[in-house]
Amino acid sequence: MSVREFRREIQWTLVVLVLAVLAAVALWPGGSGDIGSRAAPPGPERAAPPVDPALRTGLEPCPSPSPGGPERLAGVTGTCLADGAPADVGAALAGRPALINVWATWCAPCRTELPALQDYAHRPGAIPVLGVQVRSDEADGLELLRSLGVRFPNVHDPEGAVRQALRVPNALPASFVVTAEGEIRRIDPPEVFESGDAVDAAVRRTLGGRS
Repeated sequence: MSVREFRREIQWTLVVLVLAVLAAVALWPGGSGDIGSRAAPPGPERAAPPVDPALRTGLEPCPSPSPGGPERLAGVTGTCLADGAPADVGAALAGRPALINVWATWCAPCRTELPALQDYAHRPGAIPVLGVQVRSDEADGLELLRSLGVRFPNVHDPEGAVRQALRVPNALPASFVVTAEGEIRRIDPPEVFESGDAVDAAVRRTLGGRS
């Protein structure tokens, strides 16, 4: 064998070894593709964990639908956390002022805010409160509400339809006030509510009343 033939044989051997290593890495469990799927937030393509019906116990039912409602939310549906049934969010908010609070299980400020909203929701003169759980699994949301003692009506937004219609920013939580005429006003400047008093003041300010 000549020197040229020997070198060529060595080169081909190295190429085969490199290809074999790359194939092994691609097939190894937990490779780059697997890491990416773990890092991605829950989405429609991932099967949601089953929901224990007991977690729904004690939650207040979602508002009954009425004609009208905010135009931006017309026909937009979520899943009512109280019973797992579809809920027309726009129709549920028709005909009266309401407060919408958008939250997720991974959002630390949301855990501070949800009990404050619960306190406000049962005060005399409070407008109805509707929570919208986004970008997190329904079962996890139900467990969080139970652990915090939160019972006011909530819907799960598995496909992001409610979030898109409200034009929710990336930062959570986010709150919106719906007027009796169906206008949606974001509470601005945004704040993390730490008490029912803070919620009440923000609602009155956003509706144009005195805080």
